[in-house]
Amino acid sequence: MTTENHANIALSLTDRARRQPEVQAVICPQGRDRYGHVSYTHLNYRQLDGESDRLAWVLARQGIGAGTRTVLMVKPGLEFFALTFALFKVGAIPILIDPGMGVKNIRTCLSEVAPEAFIGIPKAHLARLLLGWGKQTLRCRISTGSALFSLPLLGTDSLTTVLAASPQLGPYPCFAADDTTLAAILFTSGSTGSPKGACYSHANFNAQISALKGLYQIQPGEYDLCTFPLFALFAPALGMTAVVPDMDATRPGQVNPERIFEALDNFTIHNLFGSPALLRRLTAYGHHYPDTCRPRLASLKRVISAGAPVPATVLEELSTLLPHDTQIFTPYGATESLPVCSIGSHEILRQTRTLTDQGRGICVGRPVAGLDVQVIAIEDGPIANWEQAPKSAVCAIGEICVRGPQVTRAYDAKPEATALAKVPCADGGFYHRMGDVGYFDDQGRLWFCGRKAHRVEIGNNTLFTIPCEAVFNTHPDVFRTALVGCGARAQRQAVLCIELNPGVNRSRKPAIIAELQAIQRQFPHTQAISAFLFHPRFPVDIRHNAKIFREKLSLWAEKQLHRSSLFAFERTRS
Repeated sequence: MTTENHANIALSLTDRARRQPEVQAVICPQGRDRYGHVSYTHLNYRQLDGESDRLAWVLARQGIGAGTRTVLMVKPGLEFFALTFALFKVGAIPILIDPGMGVKNIRTCLSEVAPEAFIGIPKAHLARLLLGWGKQTLRCRISTGSALFSLPLLGTDSLTTVLAASPQLGPYPCFAADDTTLAAILFTSGSTGSPKGACYSHANFNAQISALKGLYQIQPGEYDLCTFPLFALFAPALGMTAVVPDMDATRPGQVNPERIFEALDNFTIHNLFGSPALLRRLTAYGHHYPDTCRPRLASLKRVISAGAPVPATVLEELSTLLPHDTQIFTPYGATESLPVCSIGSHEILRQTRTLTDQGRGICVGRPVAGLDVQVIAIEDGPIANWEQAPKSAVCAIGEICVRGPQVTRAYDAKPEATALAKVPCADGGFYHRMGDVGYFDDQGRLWFCGRKAHRVEIGNNTLFTIPCEAVFNTHPDVFRTALVGCGARAQRQAVLCIELNPGVNRSRKPAIIAELQAIQRQFPHTQAISAFLFHPRFPVDIRHNAKIFREKLSLWAEKQLHRSSLFAFERTRS
């Protein structure tokens, strides 16, 4: 069998099962004894491939086959991996939705995607019934977990019961996919609007695997600590052993760091993927101990973090827990295209962090091999074709566009969003507009300056979030800042929202404002900021606990400014 780019992504698992049948593919926590010691269950590659074959036969008999849109709401574990590859084998289209996006968004997403099948834990089926998810389109409902919970009340078939009654039929004849065959629908986090379903082809997945392997020199037989379910699926395709830690994957910012270090101690972990929020908690936990007994991450060859920029301070502190030659890589990309660029912590800490602190943006590195990255002049409307795209001046901040095999072609059921995000080329290809702004430096490195939708225009002056915020984030009492625009265009104000580090005395706020204003006077690009407001805790996305919901902050800031103006008016009257 082949694993070329036009092949069904499930063939990567079958190929690995042939090459390394007895190597462990997935290791998951099974429970804890009365002393708190964790036990694990696992499948090797031969078993995982065989289990996915067995499930594929069952799914096919249940009417799930080529093109069947199938919601998969299963917790990270052996079933999650086996079911996902089984769905690929039958040619179904898994619909992967982060449960952390909220019930309202989930209902909207499922209404748009019109699923025909729903596979999930009993809790997911209960939510489906109560909230009407997929009510008009579902024809097949399968419950995972114990058969005791697959009650007729849920209107589901028990996967456990169906499997027990199914004969062993051997390898499943894998669905033949081509370059354009829809493989899955992955929803964006919705941090800058409603979530959108990115349509992934099998070729997209294969290109991602190839890019990740080439970028980070990932080798079969390595152990990967999977703290993010979607990224975890790449581990078996890359020949790694996926170790699932004992954590709530939907709440990375609230992870118990002891459980992560526990997994690192129990296995020789080579690769760790984690959101910036998770890395921050790991770092804080590691540095809680004195140097002589500080836990170390000695086996790690690399750490990968995505979803939002990782502060240089976190990179610096985490690096002290790592071997000297181990880097923290921060690939740049999006649900629609990943990876686009990559940079390591050595280059950031030795070269680019100083420029970031001076308001130059965040360096995200050089484009990955095989991907074309361009910067065009900022345009808010659709662009009819690439040949008419407004080109940006050298080193000027513009809109980032990408073209390559890992870039998804469309959003599901959203033609207007697709037309806005995709720019067709004369040769039949297309560029994806990332929705981000940035520029290339004279070394060919891309610098990220924020989301296009988050820029604040004050008259003829345009303020970009990352360059403005970075200079204020250097203040020792500041945890993070967020630039937002308030008011109608004619009375538009640029406001800096401030979240302080935990434990900072509230009485320090007037002095902190004065110190931030002193920083402001040093940088021409921050002069248009007219107000500084303290916020108790920024609203952030659930998936990574790092993307700031600036639209919500903007509404909050407008209310704060309105209240302060009313208070000033009342004082004037009195």
